Formats: sequence, C-alpha cells, structure tokens
Amino acid sequence: MPKNQFQRMIFALITVIITVHAYVFYSLYVVNGATLMAVSGEGSVIAAINKMGGVYTVGTYLPIWAIVLIEFAFAYTLEVVMGSPCSFRLACKVFDIRSTHPVLFETAIICATVGLMCPTMSFIAAWLYYPYYAGFSIITLLANWIKLVCFNFPFAFFSQLFFIQPFVRTVFKFIFRNNEEHSA
Repeated sequence: MPKNQFQRMIFALITVIITVHAYVFYSLYVVNGATLMAVSGEGSVIAAINKMGGVYTVGTYLPIWAIVLIEFAFAYTLEVVMGSPCSFRLACKVFDIRSTHPVLFETAIICATVGLMCPTMSFIAAWLYYPYYAGFSIITLLANWIKLVCFNFPFAFFSQLFFIQPFVRTVFKFIFRNNEEHSA
C-alpha cells in the first residue's frame, strides 16, 4: 500500500491514532471497568476515573487524555521503528510478494505486526501501570506483562485483522487516490 517513506509514516499515524484510542477504551472500560466502578462506588467508568483523579500511571494519577498521548508516543515510535519494517520482512520470509495474493500478504503483515507490537506495548504498559505504591518486584512486573499479553492479544488480533486495518487501508486509499491516478 504505502509506496514511500512519507506514505508509510502517514499509514502508521492513522493506524496508531485509531489503535491507541481503541486500546485505551478496551483497557479502561472492558478489562478494568468493573473494578474501577467497584473501588470508587461510581455507576460508570468515566465517573470512577474522575473520582479517583485519573488513571494510575507511573505512580501518579493522570487524566485519560494524558494516557492517550503517552501511549500514542510509544506506539507510534515502535510502529515506525520496529512494527512496520520487521513485520514486512517477516511476511517476506514466508511469502513471495510477487506471487502471493495481496490479501494474503497483507494478512501476514497484520499478523506479524500484532505478534511484535502486542507483547512490546504490553511490556511498556506493565511498567506504566505497575502498582508502585506496593513496592517493586520483577516477578510482579513479569506476571503483569504476561497477564496484559493474554488480555490484549486476542483483542489486538481480531480488531486489527477485521476492523482497524481494513478501515485504515480504506482511509489511506482515499487520501492518496489522486497520487494513484496521476502515476497511472
């Protein structure tokens, strides 16, 4: 899809903007929503987060918009530096780009990206959301990381494969359609 470095950066930007918002929602509402409401006594997740003063991150409470920005910075950097280049190379090791159907090749790239990005971002999240108030233990950090991978991987796989990447590719094609028409 992306034909040059600028297009790759835009493709990654669109992907990460959508993905970070989806994961913050998933993490706060689906995975931790009931706990947040039970601890705070509130009837909604956003009310619970507001009552608690934000989301517990790196030993302090931060507003949701700060969480989105922090995760965006990590995710975009990792996607550009590691995710996209490595997943393309991994897909090329398994499939020949010239003879493989584009849908199959794109699916291989998506699967490789999820396989790389999910454990990496889950490791970063394990550090960011570690319960530092209870002291630090490497065993607890590793257990939290494995737990996050187990929660995030199914969501990452299915949301990227069936929703986020098809939507991103449609938006990308719309944005760069004039470039395709002029080059033809």
